[in-house]
Amino acid sequence: MKYNESTNPEVSKRLLRGHQMIEDGITPKLVGRDKFEIPSQTNGNKYLVTLRDGRWHCTCPDHEYRRAVCKHIYAVTLWQKLSIKLHQDHKKKVTEQVYDTFGCKFCGSLHVIKYGKKNGKQNYMCKSCGRKFVLNRGFEGMWYDPRIVATTLDLYFKGISLRKISDHLKQFYALDIDHSTVFRWIVKYTDVIEAYVETLEPDVGNIWHSDEMKVKVKGEWKWLWNMMDEKTRFQLVSMIAETRETKDAKRAFRKAKAVTTKKPRLVVTDGLQGYHSAFNSEFYDRHQSVKHIANVALQSGLNNSIERMHGSIREREKVMRGIKSMETPFIKGNQIYLNFIRPHQALGGRTPAEAAGIGVGGENRWMELLNTSIRSEKIKHVE
Repeated sequence: MKYNESTNPEVSKRLLRGHQMIEDGITPKLVGRDKFEIPSQTNGNKYLVTLRDGRWHCTCPDHEYRRAVCKHIYAVTLWQKLSIKLHQDHKKKVTEQVYDTFGCKFCGSLHVIKYGKKNGKQNYMCKSCGRKFVLNRGFEGMWYDPRIVATTLDLYFKGISLRKISDHLKQFYALDIDHSTVFRWIVKYTDVIEAYVETLEPDVGNIWHSDEMKVKVKGEWKWLWNMMDEKTRFQLVSMIAETRETKDAKRAFRKAKAVTTKKPRLVVTDGLQGYHSAFNSEFYDRHQSVKHIANVALQSGLNNSIERMHGSIREREKVMRGIKSMETPFIKGNQIYLNFIRPHQALGGRTPAEAAGIGVGGENRWMELLNTSIRSEKIKHVE
């Protein structure tokens, strides 16, 4: 049975009421295969609208007693049509939106046109510089506006769970995106951004703080090692290790040294014995140009900045109910969030990356960082 417009006045009334429900912001909730829950407009009841054998059924009195196609059925079918159209619009427009946003990967010009296909891949040509290219990785081919991806990243690293992000996208953007898809976006674009930020060298200060904290990974305790620059609050290192030994401290120090060519004057740590050997191995020279302050207690206040950071990580870990694997995107993604996205009160509202001279501008830092990261990806030339 098709539920279209009708000359029957009663049918037309129900159709109009169903449309009005959607216009008033009432959203059917998918609770099973071809089964939707929709609230009553007159009381606190909720009705189930179900498609069975090609026919719609509703648990409201109007349908059960009068066998009428009620306003709730009309609301659900209209909502389905609008959702399908929205997905089609996204699929049709996203490629153009991406290139309007990012422009040519060589000269930055917005005058980019499609230039045929080769080996199944879309080619592009810049009308400004004349160069042709394909993209190795980016937003191309996605159904969704890149701003939705940026919103997803922002919500996740602000501590919102994957399922709640999925619910947020459904409520505010009418997008039915599974939480597993949200996670795939986070993995993919965290990798893209990480590849870009690793090419940058922050202008950090000369006092570095190092500390480690216990985290649960797949139900087992591991160690999260962090190093932070005191002046800029820039997080130099964030890594998970199986143990809390000298070899792990050495690896943390080496990773920190790889981030910047600038040597610290002081390295501040707690009293972990492994730090002494690791420091001597990685920083000691005959001029003693770098000094080690160890045995720092929490009460001294010398390591307060990194301890506060550990507190924020612990809060996020609770939302995640523990880290699921050693390869989690959370650690590197959270490092990106703390460095490039979240403004720091101690820095006058700037991000650590801005304080270190490598920050991104714009009102939407995630979007700008995504743009810049994808622009920096290697481009394969089309001969």
